[in-house]
Amino acid sequence: MAEFKKKYRTTPKFRSFVVWVCAVLISLILIIAANKIVTKDLNILHAEDAYAEKAKITSIENKESSSYSLSEDVEYQDDRLYFKARILTGEFKGQEVLGAQTSDNYTLDPDQPLSVGDKVILYNYGAKEGEADWVFGGFYRLDGMIRLGLLFCAALLFFGHWKGLNTLISLAFTCMAVFMVFVPSVLAGYNVYVMTCLTCVYVIIMTLLITSGATEKALTTILGCTFGVAVAAILELFFEHALRLTGIIDEHSIYLGYLDSGVVIDLKSLIFGMIVIGAMGAVMDVAMDISSALHELHYRAPDLTFRELYQSGITIGRDVMGTMANTLVLAYIGSSLCTILLLITYSSSLRELLNRENIIVELMQALIGSSAILLTMPLTSAICSFLYTNKSFLKLEKNAQDPSNDFDPDAPVTVLEPEHKSIIPKDPFTVLKKTDLLKSKNKKEKGSSAFNGYYYEGQKQDEEK
Repeated sequence: MAEFKKKYRTTPKFRSFVVWVCAVLISLILIIAANKIVTKDLNILHAEDAYAEKAKITSIENKESSSYSLSEDVEYQDDRLYFKARILTGEFKGQEVLGAQTSDNYTLDPDQPLSVGDKVILYNYGAKEGEADWVFGGFYRLDGMIRLGLLFCAALLFFGHWKGLNTLISLAFTCMAVFMVFVPSVLAGYNVYVMTCLTCVYVIIMTLLITSGATEKALTTILGCTFGVAVAAILELFFEHALRLTGIIDEHSIYLGYLDSGVVIDLKSLIFGMIVIGAMGAVMDVAMDISSALHELHYRAPDLTFRELYQSGITIGRDVMGTMANTLVLAYIGSSLCTILLLITYSSSLRELLNRENIIVELMQALIGSSAILLTMPLTSAICSFLYTNKSFLKLEKNAQDPSNDFDPDAPVTVLEPEHKSIIPKDPFTVLKKTDLLKSKNKKEKGSSAFNGYYYEGQKQDEEK
């Protein structure tokens, strides 16, 4: 154990690995514990007398059609295709059942015709014995999404290497925080405002510790991102009251008011969660862009003053802000394009259209998110400039990273290089390597370019005559 400490206690990579392991373990423990708490009295994904199972079509039986007149000029036609399928999941797994696909002449985009070998989702609301009819619910598309997800993971690992792996891990924890903690907490009746803030703080700290480690770059990004999210939360609370929002923005909001779970969900608080969590991703992106750029800039030009570094951060932030604001607006418009088209068709005027609450909420998302980005930019630049140019901070950072400060002649020597060293041409005259001072005392050095126990690696030293 003593030998282990002696060998690794001054290695920055080992300390970074310890931080990474602690961040992953603590994140996992928090997710599991929080999930146990919020789902203690919650029953979800367990609808009684309702089954939705994956099945594979084994044969097509027959097709029936019926029609009747709704009026003198309107005739309704109902088509029903019967088929047999083998259940692939659930308690009916392995059974061959009879199912039906229904369609009518009022369906604008009917389902594609079934064929043998298709994988589908079948619904059954009948008896548990499985004798009731099964109804076609759609083609099974999850397999294709899994393949696409695996392709994305492979590409991320191929191009990102260790950073790509950290990105996947942080993304997995983010999804678990939202779907295993935040969403169940809302359904269980917890305060949405509090749970939104806790989720954002957890995601910010967890993501940056896993992807960047316990570094000054991660610290500045956490501070800047937290401020940006706080700005988004304050703006949402103010305009939620000023605009007299009700939270009823679509039919899904109305259905939430009729849940028979006994929990009353505050619909206005859902708007708060939607806007703040949506803004968090963009704010984190901007804060990391500025922090990383200024860190690399100060590494290359350590003589830059606070003012010069701050001005560089503002310039970088302006460029990022221009594209990020467009990203937010386009993302929100794209996600609700069908709703917008429908509202435009049935609106009497542009004023009446823009005054609808669902349109107002979409505009709030874009404007509040952009405002949070705008205010995150100067604060993150100021924090980075102060910490990167602060001599006492740099001294602490050097003591934490430079193994030469804890002098140990037997300790391994670690050369600190920039994070993105793969894109920097390697020059052997820029790498310093420690020499053995004890051995050099008995030898006469000639033109070795030695200073303070270091010499340029790759430079030939004159041999003793």
